[in-house]
Amino acid sequence: MQLKIYNSLAGEKEIFKPILEGNVGMYVCGPTVYSNVHLGNVRTFLSFDFIYRSLMHLGYKVRYVRNITDAGHLTDDGDVNNDRFVKQTRLEKLEPMEIVQKYTVDFHKVLDMFNLLPPNIEPTATGHIVEQIELTQKLIEKGFAYESNGSVYFDVLEYNARGLNYGELSKRNIEELFANTRDLDGQGEKKNPQDFALWKKASPAHIMRWNSPWGEGFPGWHLECTAMSTKYLGETFDIHGGGMDLKFPHHECEIAQGKACNDTAPVNYWMHANMLTMNSQRMSKSTGNYILPMQLVSGENDFFEKSFHPAIVRFCFLQAHYRSVLDISNEAMLASEKGFSRLMEALKIVSNYEFRLSDLSSFDLKGWKQKCYDALTDDFNSPILISHLFEAVSFIFKLKENKETISAQDLEDLKSTLNAFVFDVLGLQNMEENNNQKLDQTLQVLIELRNQARKSKNFELSDQIRDKLLAEGIELKDGRDGTSYVLN
Repeated sequence: MQLKIYNSLAGEKEIFKPILEGNVGMYVCGPTVYSNVHLGNVRTFLSFDFIYRSLMHLGYKVRYVRNITDAGHLTDDGDVNNDRFVKQTRLEKLEPMEIVQKYTVDFHKVLDMFNLLPPNIEPTATGHIVEQIELTQKLIEKGFAYESNGSVYFDVLEYNARGLNYGELSKRNIEELFANTRDLDGQGEKKNPQDFALWKKASPAHIMRWNSPWGEGFPGWHLECTAMSTKYLGETFDIHGGGMDLKFPHHECEIAQGKACNDTAPVNYWMHANMLTMNSQRMSKSTGNYILPMQLVSGENDFFEKSFHPAIVRFCFLQAHYRSVLDISNEAMLASEKGFSRLMEALKIVSNYEFRLSDLSSFDLKGWKQKCYDALTDDFNSPILISHLFEAVSFIFKLKENKETISAQDLEDLKSTLNAFVFDVLGLQNMEENNNQKLDQTLQVLIELRNQARKSKNFELSDQIRDKLLAEGIELKDGRDGTSYVLN
């Protein structure tokens, strides 16, 4: 079987050829931990979790690196005083690393709830300041960067003047980029408006700062990923993933930094997950069309008529190809719940039912397995894979009614193949088997949500969470050591 991957750089599907046969180096841009992880983030990370699981199922040994951005993330206007971490420390009256710890914990809780596997390496930006300074120095020495008033910028015009192509990933024309860009970030420091920061001088308001050859400052966001990906995967590695919104400028800048530093393309296959919408509209706090992952699971929102188990949410997400826009709605979630229940019921039947066995099977098991693997190896096509799984589901229900036949060998093969695809590849969970563990995890999430509501003096929400849990026979008890629960 040949694996084909849609390469955003080439704009088409390509046969996957790893640098080292049987091995894959994969880097995915992780969260910026200054606030709660949102559903759009979950969709991206879940997509690459499915890709990670699929690669391992296909026999590859994968080194999966996903970073934590915990420093130096400027807003779009480029104003140092609007650094997201600076703003959040002021808002919550916490130290920067308290903000980092709080939202890193939240990120891990959410991903664990949706059964995402942890990466092999999860480096942090603040843990790699030395590497970022070294990369910056190297770029200056090679003439691709320059220092200006304590900050260091990448020289985009110089990069293109040497026959390289800033804009190759996003397919943007350099002249158009310069014509449509204002110098919001450099405040007159930059040679060209499109030059981007490798190292930024810290203003008096900037709390997170480090010493460097150019004075106290903090690293540029784009440089962080170049430093961490190349350290753990090499100057050129197989796959780099992230959300579609990162293609420009973030990933474009990573390509430029990698080529300028190491005289080679940093990545062979660029992969991008598409966006998540809700009720056919972009999710946005400003419009109110927005909920947190915990609110979808708990049912504490105004968009969905009930709560949905994380496994059902995961199943819903995987019914769209990772490169397609995924729209969630109350109707879509209810349909996913029905489909998920039917899938789990079929697995229960095939595992526990005593079938009348035959010498011949009426189900083309070999052809069915080939179709499943064809979907998996065709750019990780999860919706087509799921549709083939439901062909087997229909057969199992007919088998139970003695309308189909199967041999003993095929029955075992069907059972093991279904379990592998459903649990190992799709990463779904049997809710009956995981009820106690997941109940505890979900309650801990709700307790944390309630604690956050109390801290922000949103007592109406806090009391609502407590009272609704009590109505379901779950009593919360507040004590010196925190909040616990009792099942009545």
